[in-house]
Amino acid sequence: MAAAGSGHENWSSRSAFILAAVGSAVGLGNMWRFPAEAGENGGGAFVLFYIFCVLLIGLPVLLSEVLIGRHGQANAPESVRRVARDSNAPEGWSVLASMGVFAAFLILSFYCVVGGWVVYYIGVFANDLVQTGLAGGAFEGRAPDDIEGLLPGLFGNGGLMVGLNLGFLVVTMFFVARGVSSGIEWVAVYLMPLFFLLFLAITIYGAFTGNFSDAVSYLFTFDFSKLTGEVMLAAVGQAFFSLSLGVAGMMTYGAYANRDTNLGETSGIIASADTGVALLAGLAIFPIVFAAGLSASAGPGLMFQSLPIAFQAMPFGSLIGLAFFVMVFFAALTSSVSLLEAPTAYVFEKFNISRSVATVIVGAGAAVLGVLSALSFNDLAGFYPLSFIPIFAETNFFDTLDGVTAKLFMPIGAILTCIFVGWIADAKLIDSENGLDGLLHKTWRALVRYVCPIVLTVILYVGLFG
Repeated sequence: MAAAGSGHENWSSRSAFILAAVGSAVGLGNMWRFPAEAGENGGGAFVLFYIFCVLLIGLPVLLSEVLIGRHGQANAPESVRRVARDSNAPEGWSVLASMGVFAAFLILSFYCVVGGWVVYYIGVFANDLVQTGLAGGAFEGRAPDDIEGLLPGLFGNGGLMVGLNLGFLVVTMFFVARGVSSGIEWVAVYLMPLFFLLFLAITIYGAFTGNFSDAVSYLFTFDFSKLTGEVMLAAVGQAFFSLSLGVAGMMTYGAYANRDTNLGETSGIIASADTGVALLAGLAIFPIVFAAGLSASAGPGLMFQSLPIAFQAMPFGSLIGLAFFVMVFFAALTSSVSLLEAPTAYVFEKFNISRSVATVIVGAGAAVLGVLSALSFNDLAGFYPLSFIPIFAETNFFDTLDGVTAKLFMPIGAILTCIFVGWIADAKLIDSENGLDGLLHKTWRALVRYVCPIVLTVILYVGLFG
């Protein structure tokens, strides 16, 4: 069912909207980046400050983006334009959403590369399950160095990297091309519950077979001596990026929300679910890692290298490893669908073409950049596209796209969103959309107007010059 005057479909229900938005936020940022960041930044101190930052920064910006989309009932730039028009403000503020759409496109191109790694590990564990049987540990008879070398081995195979990346992208395109109700909502309504069931099962498995007490102590013992400036900045960045803010996805999904949806309450549920998944990811991964005697501070290699080694010593290791990476695949897919939907909605509405054609156009562009990103680990390892800029002097194509979006586009877009909602848009219009009242409304407005822009500006500065 299309929203009046917008050409948009609507979510079939409030629960579908919540599941889709949670699926957009819950992805590799929670399953891969959060445990890695917590491990590298001292555990409990990072976790406490991360939760604080979700409330202080993530939730206010999330609500700001969703209400813009719901009011505009269009693609993200057009939604901002409509809010500006209804507020008698310059329509040029739509640039904040245009930056988000472009950032989503860039992120999609390298996100699918990492999605391809997940598919690779699904295949590895499925093959191992066939070879070793159900009850034993994973990779029986193989040395830890051999297991750890699986990821570098994948990186060295350019053809396989490109194929996995394109395969993951094609699956994403399939669901986006089907539209809101038949594609995007289907992914959310069916895959997110399966994700949570697998997630809960693996967390329980870790609690009974791993070192759960040490994991709980590590994540929730708050040693404030470890709360350094570096740790605080890492927590702020993780809180911001894990909610998929600054990439126009929440504006786009907000445009499909019905008028009777309370956005304040819904945004709170989305932020809570996203944070809960991040914390559970730590409780699922660290017990298994600690039980195997491995380090929590393995960084990005924690999920793709340390965890497979840990599964070797665990009962039903191959089965649990397979289930774990299937679960991560579901999370990655719901997020990649959101990343593709933002630019696709813009293209098919802006140029008045069909959704399927727009999906192919955007997907083809992402495929080109994705191939370059996939080859950054092998054939194009020495190619540094922005070597003339000091902070990108020695970063390959993959890392450059990651850096440009994370350090530049996303924080600038979020800062502009806060300024627009807090200072430019008509206050009565904003008040009618946000679903808040009383002290909650006053607190949210103060955060959006003062706290969020200042903190995000610090993130921007540190990212570029720190």
